[in-house]
Amino acid sequence: MTGRQIIMAGFLATAVTYGPARMGFGLFLPQFREAFGLGSGMAGLIAGGAFLAYLLTVLAAGPLTARYGARVPVLIGAALACTGMGLVAAAPSLPVLAAGVLIAGGSAGLAWTPFNNAAARHVEEAARPRALSIVSTGTTFGVAAAGALAFAAVATAFGWRLVWGLFAVAGLGMGIASAICLRGATRGGGDGEPLGAWRSLLRWDILPLALAAFSFGLGAAVWFSFAVDAAARAGADLGGGTTGPLMFLAYGLGGGLGLATGWLVERCGIAWLIRAIFAAGVASALLIALIAQAALAALGSAMLQGAGVMTISALLSFWSAKLFPELPSLSFTAVLLAMALGGAMGPMLAGSVLDAIGSRGVFLGTAALLAATGLWLGPRHVPSEGRGGEAIEA
Repeated sequence: MTGRQIIMAGFLATAVTYGPARMGFGLFLPQFREAFGLGSGMAGLIAGGAFLAYLLTVLAAGPLTARYGARVPVLIGAALACTGMGLVAAAPSLPVLAAGVLIAGGSAGLAWTPFNNAAARHVEEAARPRALSIVSTGTTFGVAAAGALAFAAVATAFGWRLVWGLFAVAGLGMGIASAICLRGATRGGGDGEPLGAWRSLLRWDILPLALAAFSFGLGAAVWFSFAVDAAARAGADLGGGTTGPLMFLAYGLGGGLGLATGWLVERCGIAWLIRAIFAAGVASALLIALIAQAALAALGSAMLQGAGVMTISALLSFWSAKLFPELPSLSFTAVLLAMALGGAMGPMLAGSVLDAIGSRGVFLGTAALLAATGLWLGPRHVPSEGRGGEAIEA
C-alpha cells in the first residue's frame, strides 16, 4: 500500500460520506417537504439525528482502527452509506426516509479518522499535511457532485429518487476502492489503549480546539440543514428550481480553497487563519439571514461556507496532530466528536424555533455564535509552528 493509494481512497471516502451521505438531506429538503409533508421541527430532528449518528460512529472509529487498521471501519462506513442512501431512494414513508438519512449520516464517522492513522504510519512526515488536505477536501467535491446530479435531475425531470439511487451506487464504488487500496493498512499501534489514550487528551490546551470544532460544527450543520430551504422559501430563483443544486455547486467551488490549507498555514499561521474562517462563516450566515431571496447572495453564502468548512476541516486536523503527535487518530477523533456534538445540537435547536422566529432569526443567531467564537480565539489559544504538546493558556 502506497501513500498515493491512501490519498485516493481517503479522498473518495470523504467525497461520498461527507458529501451526499451526510449533507444530501439539506439539499433535498424542499422536495422532502413536498413528498412527505415534512415540518420544520421534524426536519430539524432528522438532520440533528444524522449528526448524532455521526457522533456515535466517530466514537467507534478509534477502537475499530486500533484493533483492525483503517480498512475495516472504512468498509463499514461504505456499507452504511450505500444502505442509507438506498433506503432514501426507495423510501415509501417518512419513517423509512428518516432511517435512511440517519444510517447514511453515520457513515461519515467511520471514513475520515482512520486515514489520519493510516497517513501517520504509511505517508512520509513531510508529505502528510498535503495528504491530509487532499483527503479532507474530498468533501467539497462530493458536495459539488451531489449538486451537479441534483441540477441534472431538475433539468431532466428525473426526480430526487434517481439521484439518491446514484448516490447509493457511489457508496458501493467507494467500498470497492477502499477494499483494494487499504489492503496493507496496519493497526493503530499507540491508539490501541483507549482509556489511557483518552486520559492523555485531558489537557487545558485542547479546550480552544474543542470549542472551535463545536461552534463551527453547529453553524455548518444549521447551514447544511436549512440554507437551501431558507433560500427556496424566500423566493431565490435561478430558474426551474435550480437554486439549491447551484448552491451546492458553489459550495464545492469555494471548498476548493481547502487544498491550499497547508500553504495558508505557512503564510498566515493557524491563529489568524482560524479567525478568517470564522469570519467567512459569519458572512455566510448573514447572507442567508438578510438577503436569502437574492439568488446571488445564496450562491455567495454557499461559496463562503464551502471555503470555511473545507479549510477548517484540514486545519483542525493539523492542529490536533500538532498538539498530540503521538495520537494522530484519537486526537482527531476528539475533534470530530466536538464538531459532531455541535452538528447534532444545531439543527435540532434551529428546527424547534424555525417556525417561531423564521429563517432570519435562526441564521442571525448562528452568525452571533460564530462571531463570538472567532473573536475569542487568538494566538494565545493556538499552537504556533514547531510547537506541540505544550500547555498553552486557556
